Parts: sequence; C-alpha cells; structure tokens
Amino acid sequence: MSSSVPPSVVPDQTRRFRVFLVDDHAVFRSGVRTELGRENDMDIVGEAGTVAEAVAGIDSSKPDVVLLDVHMPDGGGVAVLGRIETGPVCLALSVSDAAEDVIAVIRAGARGYVTKTISGTDLADAVRRVAGGDAVFSPRLAGFVLDSFTGRSTAPEPPLDPELDSLTPRELEVLRLLARGYTYREIADELFISVKTVETHASNVLRKTQQSNRNALTRWAHRRRID
Repeated sequence: MSSSVPPSVVPDQTRRFRVFLVDDHAVFRSGVRTELGRENDMDIVGEAGTVAEAVAGIDSSKPDVVLLDVHMPDGGGVAVLGRIETGPVCLALSVSDAAEDVIAVIRAGARGYVTKTISGTDLADAVRRVAGGDAVFSPRLAGFVLDSFTGRSTAPEPPLDPELDSLTPRELEVLRLLARGYTYREIADELFISVKTVETHASNVLRKTQQSNRNALTRWAHRRRID
C-alpha cells in the first residue's frame, strides 16, 4: 500500500488505541490486522464482515476507533454509523474515492475518510489523529468535503439517511411519539387511529430501521434528534 496521509502524530507511548475492523473482505481485514499489529499502541479488539455483526461487535467491545468499509451488503458503512451506540470515532477506509461516497459517509457521522492505498504506518497515524479529535482525509478527498459544505460540490446529493428516508409520513409520526415514550394507546389517541394500526406502523418502523426492539429504536431515534 502506498502513503496517502502524511504522518503528523508522534505516538504517545502511554496510550493504547482500541480498534475495530469492519470490512466484508476477510483477506483485507487480515492485512489491516497485520499492519496495525506492528504498532506498539494498537489493539485490534474485534472485526466484522456484515452490518449486523459490526453493530453488535462495536457496541460490545467499545473500541476507540472503528475502521469502516463504505460498500458492504445491507447498507454498508452508512448503515453501521446509523445503528451503533455513541462513543467510538469512525474512520472510513474504502477502495472508493468517489465524491458521493465521501460526502455520504461524513454526513452520516464518520470523522474521516482514507482510501485503501494508504500505508500501514499512515493508517496507524490516522487512527491516532481521529482518536485525538482531528478530521482525517486522504489529500484529494478533503476537497470533496469542503466543496460539499460550501455549496460548490458537483457530486449528486446523497441521501442523508436511507433508513429514515424509507419511512412514510405516518410511520415517522409514530416513530417520533415512540421516541417520546408514548404508549401504543397514547399514540392511537394522539393520531386518531386504532391501537392495531399503531402496532402495524411500529412493526414497519422496526423492520425498516433494522432495530430489534423499542429500546433500540428509541436510541436510534435520539441519535438522529427525532423526538
């Protein structure tokens, strides 16, 4: 792999960085493990090849930094960012350098974006930097983000949240009331619909947002400031 991000951080020998790998290619994950394993301050605390595995693994292992592939089945990196608990910093690590991919994953919450041509040493440096609060990009990708937020981007506008966009207006109303702690009966009274209809809408919301229960759905909604 060739260098993409100039080293700028002298490793703090007193700190260790807990890293979780998300990529649907096991061979690539193995390569990243090997590269970061050469660094004295890096601990790989878990890895996953699917969105569901990633969400469960990240929430249980509590890493400092998640190295996140952008293109995977079931929604890819954007879906992972939308479903994990708050806490870890996410750094996109992708073969893609397309503007729309960069903008979508940054808007979803990633702290930086580097391509898979990055060297192992520079990747470790990027991990340290995002863990320390910096935003990190491969050089030419930073321009995409600046253009996007200054209104000069020519890239197609990506959906801000595919799962949220999939909800109907009524399902979104039900989601807002669920997030506020309303019971099904209270939602039915508020919206002048039957409890059975509320249950149907709630079931659809859980399915479309890929949440397992109401508590998880409430956390998912609060992360998007839906209340």
